[in-house]
Amino acid sequence: MMLLAKIVIGLIALEHLGILYMEMFAWTTVGKKVFAGALPKDLFEPTKVLAGNQGLYNGFLVAGLVWSLLITDPQWAENVALFFLGCVFVAGVYGSMTAKRTILYVQAIPALIGIVLLLWK
Repeated sequence: MMLLAKIVIGLIALEHLGILYMEMFAWTTVGKKVFAGALPKDLFEPTKVLAGNQGLYNGFLVAGLVWSLLITDPQWAENVALFFLGCVFVAGVYGSMTAKRTILYVQAIPALIGIVLLLWK
C-alpha cells in the first residue's frame, strides 16, 4: 500500500474512533451538539441505546481499517482496506441522505479518496 493511502486510512480510522466515542459515551452531550437541527433535542436521551449500537458498528470499521494497516501481505492488506473503506463510503452516503448532509464530506468522500489512492497504481 502506498504511504499516502495508509495515512488516509489511519485518519479515517481515528475519525471513526471519535464517532464511536460520541455515539457510545457522549450521545446526549457531544451528539446533541453535532446533530443539532438534525434531531429534536428531546430525542437524544431516548435514543441513547440506539446510538450506542451505531457506535459499536463504527468500532468494527475502526478494527477493520487498523487491521488492514497491520497485514504484511500487500494484496491482502489492499483487499481488506478496500472492503472497509467501501463500508465507510456506503455508510457515509446513506448517513448524508438520512441524517445530516455533511456526513458526505466528513465520511464518504475521505473513504472515496482512500479507495482511489489504493487503486491508483
